[in-house]
Amino acid sequence: MEIENIVANTVLLKAREGKRSGRSKKWKEMLKLPPVSHCEGIRCSIERDYNQLCDKQPIGRLLFRQFCDSRPDLKRCIEFLDAVAEYEVSSDEKRIDCGLKVLETYFTNGSAAHLPEIPQETVNECKARLEKNPSKDLFMDCTRIVHEYLSKRPFEAYQESVYFSRFLQWKWLEKQPVTKHTFRHYRVLGKGGFGEVCACQVRATGKMYACKKLEKKRIKKRKGESMALNEKRILEKVNSRFVVSLSYTYETKDALCLVLTIMNGGDLKFHIYNMGNPGFDEERAIFYAAELCCGLEDLQRERIVYRDLKPENILLDDCGHIRISDLGLAVQIPEGETVRGRVGTVGYMAPEVLKNEKYTFSPDWWGLGCLIYEMIEGQSPFRKHKERVKRDEIDRRVKEDQETYSDKFSEEAKSICRMLLAKNPGERLGCTEGGAAAVKQHPIFKNINFKRLEANMLEPPFLPDPRAVYCKDVLDIEQFSTVKGVNLDTTDDDFYSKFVTGCVSIPWQNEMIETGCFEDINAYETDGTVSPDREKSPKPKRGFFHRLFSGEVCFKSDCNPLEETSAASEKQDIFDIQAYHQILIHGISTKLGQRRGKIAVRVFVGQISDMLHAKPWISQFGLGEPTDKLMSLSVPIELGRTERTKSSELVGRHCLGAPALKLISKCGVAHAQSVQRYNSAVIFYHTSFAK
Repeated sequence: MEIENIVANTVLLKAREGKRSGRSKKWKEMLKLPPVSHCEGIRCSIERDYNQLCDKQPIGRLLFRQFCDSRPDLKRCIEFLDAVAEYEVSSDEKRIDCGLKVLETYFTNGSAAHLPEIPQETVNECKARLEKNPSKDLFMDCTRIVHEYLSKRPFEAYQESVYFSRFLQWKWLEKQPVTKHTFRHYRVLGKGGFGEVCACQVRATGKMYACKKLEKKRIKKRKGESMALNEKRILEKVNSRFVVSLSYTYETKDALCLVLTIMNGGDLKFHIYNMGNPGFDEERAIFYAAELCCGLEDLQRERIVYRDLKPENILLDDCGHIRISDLGLAVQIPEGETVRGRVGTVGYMAPEVLKNEKYTFSPDWWGLGCLIYEMIEGQSPFRKHKERVKRDEIDRRVKEDQETYSDKFSEEAKSICRMLLAKNPGERLGCTEGGAAAVKQHPIFKNINFKRLEANMLEPPFLPDPRAVYCKDVLDIEQFSTVKGVNLDTTDDDFYSKFVTGCVSIPWQNEMIETGCFEDINAYETDGTVSPDREKSPKPKRGFFHRLFSGEVCFKSDCNPLEETSAASEKQDIFDIQAYHQILIHGISTKLGQRRGKIAVRVFVGQISDMLHAKPWISQFGLGEPTDKLMSLSVPIELGRTERTKSSELVGRHCLGAPALKLISKCGVAHAQSVQRYNSAVIFYHTSFAK
């Protein structure tokens, strides 16, 4: 059975290498943007909030920046915000020089990039602070003023621009239904509480994800609806580089599916105990601790307590960065309130949790202390690795015993562990005034630049092998038993409708950008005009006959159509309208295919009342510039005629009703709905046939 695992791993590794080549051949069709007219509902319903549309949403942020780049006065503001962002992530030794450059470029009178929107008092304060203490938040007030300025008239102008229309097109695409056919599915990676976790790949973009399946019958049997819905809502709410993101939700006949960030590097438990001697060197442990601190801070910003911090739930990505996963036990705490609940994993639950006391975020800082200790020591603080001991004894140790430290710990490592593992939550680091900021200020993190860490600019101490699959063999992952005695009915549909909501906005937009799909689709013409799919009234596509006969058509634009039609009727036989109808519906019929000779067909549609609109159509079919004589022609067509009809007899017959509209639609020149909006239409066709 080893061959089955080799094949599964090989297919998965091949998919992981995909990137652009992982896209479906029909990816452009899958991600085709709609006409702007289809987005009017979104335009009316979308919340007009500057922070939400132009900062938080990735595609909205990029399009707003493109809009600002098109206006010199606004472009200076964007360049200033970029310069401040660069200052914030600069190293300590380069920060002063970087700050001086910002002051000189944007705050000097007469400078080409001078920002008059920022008061001189604020500028003077920044200069004074830069000399005394060049902190990372030096320009915070300046950026706030710039954003306030952009959120007013510039934001209003943006909403009337083609850039905002393009944003609405992407939002329309984002709201399209998601099904199992949106993805390719690969090998099982592990097990969750209600079902398997497998690797999957988005067909349109080639991006890899992990699909966590929650079996419907298993959820119902265990009464886990509220738990599953809680995890989904929390994942949807959190947007953090250090917490696994939810990108899609969909359902199949048997399961509800969460499509999450795939973490190909394995979990911390595997790396602590299966990669050489148990534990990590202190540098690696502290790097992971810093990223965990950022993740907990992001959760707490949303008033979420995690409650299940342990090595199995901390996953590594391809680059070696970590993320918190499995938020099934997490809960959101209303402002000013506390929660109570004896939940978590034995050996990692805080004393106040074991005592069933009320708490807010204190259990998570206890869990961080347990993790730092285990990463350095190679075993948890209150239980040796693989030690067989009763649960009550472990709980007693947590509440009463003091952890011991070996020579693997530096004094700073001992200090942070002791402060995080304080029995009394009121004395615990992170639970007092300052919260996560107080933890970040501990001396053990003195070499960590948290701004650069949050910007993903620090290199991890360990890089997972891209050719390795860090999970159990396919056959070693225990399968779930079949759930019996549970029937699904219509009463479950309300729960399913709350769970299955399709794409999650920010992760989906990030996927479009990271995979290059946004750049490929959101292209502008080289002369600065808008791409055709951004236009409110896109030009009609070339018709069926133009594509079919473009290589054989010979039509002089400067000749009289009536004269040419008459000349053709004298020399050649003209096939009847029934045969013409066969071409429209079936292509070249057998009857016509048996005849030899040349066939030339010309069809164009124009609007008499608006020659400018007709002009591109006429040009498209090679008929040259519209003339009064050409535009005044009315050569209608009656479908279904069986007798042979000369083209000269068709001239002057009037029938511009449903049959003509049907013909226009069949030809692919324009949709019938579009034609009905015009006062009248002109249809001219010329056919020539040689025996």
